Amino acid sequence: MAGMILDGKALVKHMEEALVARVQRLQEQSQGVTPTLATILVGDDPASATYVRMKRNACRRVGMGSLRLELPHSTSTAELLSQIERLNDDPGVHGILLQHPVPAHIAERQCFDAISLAKDVDGVTCHGFGRMAMGAPAYGSATPAGIMLLLEHYEMALAGKRAVVVGRSPILGKPMALMLLNAHATVTICHSRTQHLPDIVRQAEVVVGAVGRPEFIKGDWIADGAVVIDAGYHPGGVGDIELSAVVERCAAYTPVPGGVGPMTIATLLTHTLAAAEAACQTVRQEAL
Repeated sequence: MAGMILDGKALVKHMEEALVARVQRLQEQSQGVTPTLATILVGDDPASATYVRMKRNACRRVGMGSLRLELPHSTSTAELLSQIERLNDDPGVHGILLQHPVPAHIAERQCFDAISLAKDVDGVTCHGFGRMAMGAPAYGSATPAGIMLLLEHYEMALAGKRAVVVGRSPILGKPMALMLLNAHATVTICHSRTQHLPDIVRQAEVVVGAVGRPEFIKGDWIADGAVVIDAGYHPGGVGDIELSAVVERCAAYTPVPGGVGPMTIATLLTHTLAAAEAACQTVRQEAL
């Protein structure tokens, strides 16, 4: 029997309907405040431009505001830091997204960490990562946080399960592993240089492909009955896992496309709305 499809596209439809209602409620309660996401795009990478446009379109669908900041490839680290600081100080901006990657001459980590924790809705700062890891309030990195929402929605049990995350990027693999750990899974984090990787993956009851290589994780590495999460997307509509070889014998899986991808943007909007709600709450408390 084929595994259950963890349909991110379908879940996002319900999430956006709920976001519309929450945005309207916030506007009514705060005299017209519109939750606003600022996106920063440095350079002219076409894939990055597409991702930013998708995020702006999603904001529009749910009634949220979006502020687009496009900077030339020649932008310096100091110039980018100045723009981030300006957005940090702007009360009309509730979330800041610096599109990755930035040009190589820019100190990306320094710029990520300059984003205010209150506006770090993409979960990219070291401060936010540390708070998330310790179970303190923070906006977790959007893609792994979206995966956790997907697993929760489809009632995929995690407590006590053996989970293997293949990938160690600071915005996907590492936070994914810690989120699973915080959900009481027993987690192994691997990468492309891990020795005996197929044997490790075969032990997993939950497999997350986050290595960034098309179909790097082969279907015969994955045990029958596993929950398979493919966080990759590559030309030709394939992910990081050879899904065609596993869908008939896994317990559940995320399709590519339509699984993890839609959840990233919906989670980003959810975080931005939460940041706006928190900011308005702070204003009300200060007015008392």
